[in-house]
Amino acid sequence: MFKKLLASVGIGAAKVDTVLETDTLMPGQPFRATIEITAGDVEQDISGIELALVTRAEVETDDGEHNENIKLQKWLVQEKVTLQPGETISVPFEAMLHQETPITALHCNSNRCQVWLATGLEIDMALDASDKDPLNIVPTDAMRAFVGALENCGYYLNSADVEKGFLRGDGFASSAGAYQELEFRPQSGGLFGIKEVEVSFVPESNRTHVLMELDRSFRGDGFISVTLEHSELSQDAIEQYLQQVLN
Repeated sequence: MFKKLLASVGIGAAKVDTVLETDTLMPGQPFRATIEITAGDVEQDISGIELALVTRAEVETDDGEHNENIKLQKWLVQEKVTLQPGETISVPFEAMLHQETPITALHCNSNRCQVWLATGLEIDMALDASDKDPLNIVPTDAMRAFVGALENCGYYLNSADVEKGFLRGDGFASSAGAYQELEFRPQSGGLFGIKEVEVSFVPESNRTHVLMELDRSFRGDGFISVTLEHSELSQDAIEQYLQQVLN
């Protein structure tokens, strides 16, 4: 009984570790992992094993700003299982990252984007055992083409963050509950030009929607959205489009 009580407060209890096949992924990419659960000193009934895709997002309220962990996806890896003392079980797992997973592999002055997989054991009458695995999220081909075209137009990526909420553009809307903002600034801007371009991607399987917020001197903010068809992706065409809308 004493050991059972210790396990219920996390002493001598089960531990969990998620081993990823790779931690470098793109939004919408399938991934594989093995969830390893190692029992503690006593028999334990685990009501479930959960895996979640999580990001850190800024939240704006009337009282100011704060950060909050947002679950973009959640999976039930395995239902109820009983672990014997010292036992180790391995559970193979396959899934697909959310299409709107924020990019973390960015080169900029301020990159506040974080994404990780969190694994937890739902242990009856116990503290959750948890495991946190950071992910290196790289841009898709469409994202790279758009960023490359914007850079060729004379802009550089200054900062990146994730904000809680949803986006809506011309014929599309986001669904993840958090969205990424990439802030670009002109390499050399005039007094009356664009001071800042904020870019957000809303990808789908065959196309990527882009929402841009343009901050123009003396003219305030304006929004422009465009859809990139993956089958017709051309960085040159994107660059020509940007040259028109950014002038």
